[in-house]
Amino acid sequence: MASQTNSALPEGFQLGSYRIVKKISSGGFSIVYLAQDEQGNSVAIKEYMPATLAQRKPGELAPYVPPESLNTYRIGLKCFFEEGRALASIYHPNVVRVLNFFRGNDTVYMVMQYESGRSLQEHVLRSRNKDQKDVLSERFIRRVFTQVMNGLREVHANRLLHLDVKPANIYLRMDGAPILLDFGAARQTLQRDFSKVYPMYTPGFAAPELYKRDAELGPWTDVYSVGACIYACMSGMPAQEADQRMKADKMPQALRSFRGLYSNELISMTERCLRLNSLERPQTVYAVQKELLNNVPEVPEFSVFDRAGARVRYFQERLSQFAKDHNITWF
Repeated sequence: MASQTNSALPEGFQLGSYRIVKKISSGGFSIVYLAQDEQGNSVAIKEYMPATLAQRKPGELAPYVPPESLNTYRIGLKCFFEEGRALASIYHPNVVRVLNFFRGNDTVYMVMQYESGRSLQEHVLRSRNKDQKDVLSERFIRRVFTQVMNGLREVHANRLLHLDVKPANIYLRMDGAPILLDFGAARQTLQRDFSKVYPMYTPGFAAPELYKRDAELGPWTDVYSVGACIYACMSGMPAQEADQRMKADKMPQALRSFRGLYSNELISMTERCLRLNSLERPQTVYAVQKELLNNVPEVPEFSVFDRAGARVRYFQERLSQFAKDHNITWF
């Protein structure tokens, strides 16, 4: 089945003990709604609805799944349900809080705590359109990702991997504290076990092992994505896609262009997180967090004039690259 946009549940629909307020977002794997519980509290509900396997038309509740896709759909549904069960056992300020999960309408729903704020992706997009020295400051990057590492450490301690860390899945509360959203474990189960399912990783943020079948995944896989997120915060753009890097790796040059804008320590750490060989990356998120906390330069190694010159060189290189690769899409 070709990918299509599935119809969302209607506003005001009563889904068990929750009332749908509106659709928040939709993607190739799920639809997310803003809803209210019986006490009037706002919650976010994620509905399992893989567009490559199922189709739901307006006015319908249960999706139509072709017979040839039914087995794959059911396995993904089971993984989604088990993922909800696992996440419900995690209570951490930097990980989305799963309140409930249940079956209905031939699919599964995951109920999460609703938070006010905006995604890191939105924050980057707004910042890169402003006239400022850096897209996001090094201080901001270190503060946010130190907390992101706290959340990932908890996830890994529970024998889970995120597998879809990207700025769109890092949500910033009103107080600036980040929350990890939208885990990709169920998606990767589908992708790795069934070749007919379209890839569900995010280009630019996915480690090279996610492009391969039967590759060994681990904390180092999420570490690559963290490095790609930090790069996006520096540049305002996603990193070069891993499969393209295998042919012609442009990331070393891109990272060198940040000298004078960010500390050598942060650039070096980001480069190691983005190594194509998983064995050459930091093997745990704790190792990354330790560098974010400890390798903070007390005195900048560059002057204001150095920073300005570096910024000019950086944009010259980015504009030149954009002219060649104008088909790059954001996140």
